[in-house]
Parts: sequence; C-alpha cells; structure tokens
Amino acid sequence: MTDHKGSCLCGTVKFEVNGDFDSFYLCHCRYCQKDTGSAHAANLFSQTAQLNWLTGAEAVTSFTLPGTRHSKSFCKLCGSALPNIQAEGVLVVPAGSLDTECTLAPTAHIFTSRKAAWDRALDEIPEFENLPE
Repeated sequence: MTDHKGSCLCGTVKFEVNGDFDSFYLCHCRYCQKDTGSAHAANLFSQTAQLNWLTGAEAVTSFTLPGTRHSKSFCKLCGSALPNIQAEGVLVVPAGSLDTECTLAPTAHIFTSRKAAWDRALDEIPEFENLPE
C-alpha cells in the first residue's frame, strides 16, 4: 500500500491518501477544460484508497454540475483542485495536488473527441525549462 500527501496552493488544506491508485486519466471533456482552464484534467482514481484531511478541511468546498455526474472539490481560499469522493464512492485525486511523487503513468487520454483545437500539435512547439527571455 502506498501513502501520498498533497495540499492546495495556499497551504491551508493538506491531505493524505492511503492506498493505491487504479487508473490515471487525462480527460479532455468540456467540463474538465472549464474546471482547469486548460486542455485537460489529470486525475488519479481509486476504488479502495482512503482520503484523510490533515488540515484545512473547513476550507474544502465541492461543486456538482446539475444534471451530470461531474463533481469537483477545491480550496475556497485559493481555488486549487482537491480530492473528491464521487457519488459511486470512487476517490478522484487531481494529480497536480500531490506533493509526493506519483510514479503511475497516465492510463489513457479520454474524451479526445472534445480535445481543444490548440491541443492537437503540442509536440511541435518549442519547449523551455523556465520562462523564456
């Protein structure tokens, strides 16, 4: 069994996940694009891992889009995405919220039919290790 620790950007919320992740999806659906303000969400999923809030549980809030299964939790102070337990009991952890290294490689891209047009040729653009000058 693996333990993972994570937090929000402002450091108010800290959490621990005890257990292993079953899958790691890069989701390109419109809901995840809106949630992240980016091309896709990067979420880890587990049917068995346990989530424990270490600090700041009172700063965690959740939103479920009416009429959908789409739900997300976030820090109400800084807006950082945080783990969420879905209606089906599945733990969803935003990969970027982890402070410990996760060695699980992404399982798959999903909802690629909704992929942003500007996300299709990213391998062809320049890369910089830091902010370009």
